[in-house]
Amino acid sequence: MSEQEKQEEFIVGKHPVLEALRSGREINKIWIAETAQKSVTAPIIIEAKKLGIVVQNADKRKLDQMAAGVQHQGVVAQVAAYRYAEVEDMIALARSKGEEPFLLLLDEIEDPHNLGSILRTAECTGVHGVILPKRRSASLTATVSKTSAGAMEHVLVARVTNLAQLIEQLKTEGIWIAGADVGTAQDVYSADFNMPLGIVIGNESKGMGRLIKEKCDFLIKLPMLGKLNSLNASVAAGVLMYEVVRQRAGSAAASAGKHGTGVLNQGG
Repeated sequence: MSEQEKQEEFIVGKHPVLEALRSGREINKIWIAETAQKSVTAPIIIEAKKLGIVVQNADKRKLDQMAAGVQHQGVVAQVAAYRYAEVEDMIALARSKGEEPFLLLLDEIEDPHNLGSILRTAECTGVHGVILPKRRSASLTATVSKTSAGAMEHVLVARVTNLAQLIEQLKTEGIWIAGADVGTAQDVYSADFNMPLGIVIGNESKGMGRLIKEKCDFLIKLPMLGKLNSLNASVAAGVLMYEVVRQRAGSAAASAGKHGTGVLNQGG
């Protein structure tokens, strides 16, 4: 491997590479193992050809080295460094869609597999952006990309120096901050999420930091009906994100129903 290649970022696997191509991320070169399955490589080769990106055959050992232990399915892409978004971009995205902002704030999520899974669910639930602290947090690596199944290429992700300060800034934008905390009284199903919203998910073992918890407008918990008292961070985040989707879909349907009834009455 050349010195230049050592300094580059790599994403690996069919879905991450394919989604990187589709999202317009800058890709310098794609390597494909000679033994890779055509069902994996064919759509990648087609997309790369459209974009004029070089596709080169390589032996499995070279791909193993570039993938650094991540399962690559015989496909590795050399990419430009990930361009983190600004929080303002996320709010602007929500407004451009005519939607209430829906942000996810991750307080020291350290496991890259958890981060990847959270990004995948965030993309599926229409979250406008995911915010990470610059310190003591997993960053966007090949493992995160692979676990996210390429969703990392489609979700706005920002990194901030001080999450507590950011929460105060979001409040000035009219965004309410809900913190997930297993020790609180209010359960998620009694909370109202039909508002500009940021949900904080805490560290896998420690939960939210004290200061972050104090900055939240309200705390919510998932009901635990078994013998265990907590869920994996990515699972908990997924349940919360889909509860927001459920509530907002119900609110939109109710609003549309009222509007529709008014039109029918006028017609009668």
